[in-house]
Amino acid sequence: MWGTFFGVGVGPGDPELITVKAQRILKWAPVICLPKSREDAGSYVRGIISHLIDPARQEVMELVFPMTKDRAQLEEHWAAATGKVVAKLRSGQDVAFVTEGDPFVYSTFMHLYAEVRDRYPNVTVEVVPGVSSITSAAAVAGLPLVDGAERLAVLPATYEGEQLTQVLRDFDTVVLLKVNRVFDRVLETLEKLGLADRAVFVSRCGSPQQRIVRDVRKLRGEELDYLSLMIVKK
Repeated sequence: MWGTFFGVGVGPGDPELITVKAQRILKWAPVICLPKSREDAGSYVRGIISHLIDPARQEVMELVFPMTKDRAQLEEHWAAATGKVVAKLRSGQDVAFVTEGDPFVYSTFMHLYAEVRDRYPNVTVEVVPGVSSITSAAAVAGLPLVDGAERLAVLPATYEGEQLTQVLRDFDTVVLLKVNRVFDRVLETLEKLGLADRAVFVSRCGSPQQRIVRDVRKLRGEELDYLSLMIVKK
């Protein structure tokens, strides 16, 4: 008998935003998988769930997923991680892959999910949704996202380039994820469109390091946290 593969969303950083279902699974799953960006780094999600897991009776595996756009390198790490997960599932153990936010919103889990579903169709996969950084950031910033006929766009800022201007023109609210590396370029676009005063920056949402900046011009030239986003509400 194969084990069940769980994708468990635990929210953006506040342990109190973990759902009751996610807590139940994390407390009893024999294998807990935690993503991290490199071998010598810690896992961000470990800090969110550390109070729920017991390393004395649960195996905790940290899996490396580098922050790169190099598709070949990413696929190599996805395959390695999938192999480790499948080995545990094949032995009959349930495996919970933990991800910040929601498992189906820009999450590493989706790549393992696709691999397992395609190559091992007999494995039961269950996805436990979590509070996304998108809605959580809007809540802590006191900024309603959309109402009535308004339209919302969510996009990774690093991939948009010149298309960003058109998106900002076409949608009432735009959420820009992973904005840290391209912040100055995004700010320049906002200023050209007269939208800089309509933007709010949020990083490490829900964690003790949470930061909310309403005058985004103050951030120009600053080295920003990877776990950051910007909401532009026209």
